[in-house]
Amino acid sequence: MNILILSVGTRNKIIQYFRKALHGEGNVIATDMSELAPAIYEADKYYIVPSISDPKYIEKILEICEKEKVSGLLSLIDPELSLISLNEEKFNDIGVTIIGSSYEVCERALDKYEMFNWLTKHGYNCAKTYIDKDEFYQDYENRLIDFPVFVKPNRGSASISISKVNNKETLDLLFLNEKDLIIQEFLDGQEIGADVYIDLLSKEVVSIFTKKKIKMRAGETDKAVSFKDKKLFSLLEKFVKEFGFLGQIDIDVFDVNGKYFISEVNPRFGGGYPHAYESGVNHMELIINNLKNKKNIKINGNYKEGNYMMKYNEILIKELNL
Repeated sequence: MNILILSVGTRNKIIQYFRKALHGEGNVIATDMSELAPAIYEADKYYIVPSISDPKYIEKILEICEKEKVSGLLSLIDPELSLISLNEEKFNDIGVTIIGSSYEVCERALDKYEMFNWLTKHGYNCAKTYIDKDEFYQDYENRLIDFPVFVKPNRGSASISISKVNNKETLDLLFLNEKDLIIQEFLDGQEIGADVYIDLLSKEVVSIFTKKKIKMRAGETDKAVSFKDKKLFSLLEKFVKEFGFLGQIDIDVFDVNGKYFISEVNPRFGGGYPHAYESGVNHMELIINNLKNKKNIKINGNYKEGNYMMKYNEILIKELNL
């Protein structure tokens, strides 16, 4: 059984965990568009591929799948998720299972305004979100929302181009210089991350790991501590099934005065997943079970509370002919 991981960048731990879970019964193949992506050197084999915007990108990935006899495929970056799922039939035709959600689900999750509309319609607590600046100002004048607010790209990721805005002048300037921005209510509370796996066969939520975030850096969790709350587990399970997610997902939640607000979802492995794995929550094994046509049993909350995660830097030295 061979697994192909796309756009690996610096996510060396994900590759290490998959290689360990395979127990030598298959290979992990990695791709990236740069030879300076250090995680590719952790894989059994790697390929340098074009940008995902290249018209022949999918054709190249299909070629790799056939050549390497790939059983399962996943991506580690948001912009690629919809592209892969859009071409799911092509992958299925050559025996490759996409480890992730459908195209419609990915698109809805990665569009922050669409996510807000869905959450509101289905009765979940979430941050007020505006795509129309005038609508925001109207609610501001009516004292339905106040500064500070967050201004961010509607389909952004990794906290790129996010600004905390305290006044009209700054907000107007941002909208003057950028397109496709949204305005989002500032949630003053404890930020929480959840790593969730939804079984590809049973469609059931089989694993949930939650952590309180202590420090963030470049959109990823730098320090965190594991915790459990049955109320939160029930909320996440209900939300995930109702939304239609499959496979691995990463959810951001805020605890504001004892109420849980769902913020964002990345339908992939999040940067903080190693915290879950090192606490005994092995989603790689769950994925491999599914690829072997085995359903997983529920292990929600099967980990210790009070495990602190602290990231630190490593380097890789390679001689390359670039």
